[in-house]
Amino acid sequence: MYPRFLLGGDSSIIVQFENEISQKVHKKVMGLTNAIMRAKIKGVIECVPTYNTVFITYNPKKTTHEKIIEKIKSLNFDGKDQKKKARILKIPVCYGQDFGGDLEEISKITGLSREEIIKIHSEKEYLIYMIGFLPGFAYLGGLDERLIVPRLENPKLKIPAGSVAIGGSQTGIYPVDSPGGWRIIGRTPIKVYDQERKNPVLFSAGDYIKFEVIDSDMFYKIQRGELKWELE
Repeated sequence: MYPRFLLGGDSSIIVQFENEISQKVHKKVMGLTNAIMRAKIKGVIECVPTYNTVFITYNPKKTTHEKIIEKIKSLNFDGKDQKKKARILKIPVCYGQDFGGDLEEISKITGLSREEIIKIHSEKEYLIYMIGFLPGFAYLGGLDERLIVPRLENPKLKIPAGSVAIGGSQTGIYPVDSPGGWRIIGRTPIKVYDQERKNPVLFSAGDYIKFEVIDSDMFYKIQRGELKWELE
């Protein structure tokens, strides 16, 4: 019976929904997350939505897990309690060229041309299910099945920040320079994570990302600040 309440430690609770990745479950996750934040439950420090759980941390000096669970059970989180309107963020991407070194290999694996890969990848709106792995790394849902490719057998030691990649049935943006095993198809000049900003991460779970095709000239103009890009 769902949801299930599990202990994540001496100061955390995991609320688990159905064991699947779907928009139906995501609505429940975000519904509960928003309901908890609105209720301002005493002692709760943070709520982190994931694919099918909500991870809740609390101050054990101010409350107990029994009290929090009792309060959660009294909340309405049927999946309708979400943002009134989800944000759709338009992220510019320069595909291929010097920015997408694995695009040619993906073409060989899938049998699709470079142009077809770019068109298929950039025409969808991707739901952000969760943020994790790295600061500002968005786990996106909705990758077209035609673009599913295996991860690299030997991960790269350094993937540049802003790289747009495909790994298995997922796609995403590397927010900082880091090692990685996903296949790189392009790069965005937008800093999706910047610790100097008031809100370091551009987006949050529940938002959508739409990739917009740009050329290298526009990439560098946006990167240098010569051209302002409207995200929404």
